[in-house]
Amino acid sequence: MARYRDANCKLCRREGMKLFLKGNRCTSDKCAFERRGYAPGQHGQTGRRKGSEYGLQLREKQKMRRIYGILERQFRNYFHAAARQKGITGENLLVLLECRLDNLVYRLGFAPSRKAARQLVLHRHFSVNDRVVDIPSYQTRPGDVIKVRENSRNLDIIHSAMKEVGKTFDYAWLRLDKAKMEGELLEQPKRLDIPVTVQEQMVVELYSK
Repeated sequence: MARYRDANCKLCRREGMKLFLKGNRCTSDKCAFERRGYAPGQHGQTGRRKGSEYGLQLREKQKMRRIYGILERQFRNYFHAAARQKGITGENLLVLLECRLDNLVYRLGFAPSRKAARQLVLHRHFSVNDRVVDIPSYQTRPGDVIKVRENSRNLDIIHSAMKEVGKTFDYAWLRLDKAKMEGELLEQPKRLDIPVTVQEQMVVELYSK
């Protein structure tokens, strides 16, 4: 299975913003973006000239792709699926990405980052509607209940992640029961409900050329 293997902090520096790819480290003093907020590479500190329209669109696409940890081919497939749906393509794309199982595991606070959530799903630590699912890209639907499996409820990574949820959990489209270690997708999120700072319309324009 193909996946990104280089340093995650380089991605934040390249996009010029925190993508929160490493969980709690991103909010600590150890965050590389705080120490080196310039782009990586030989010319990172010298700055870059103002990008072209294509360059700006490309950056937005790369930003969205990297936030959700998806490679190019799969991301393009998501775009084509969003374009076939009714409604605004950019918003449809974000909804599809948000409804991935690994993203919901992260949103519900069962994992410190999407990368960690992907690994936990692959290792069969979660069930959807009482059926074990080990596919991070599994598309959840309203009414689906995501549970931490009985044998996985003592994992330190899950407990430490859930301690950080606290009062920060504020998703009207999700229900979280910390005592039962389960969550439910109540409805598909709307654009205003998705806390991702991207200009999805620029991604649509890029792929529509």
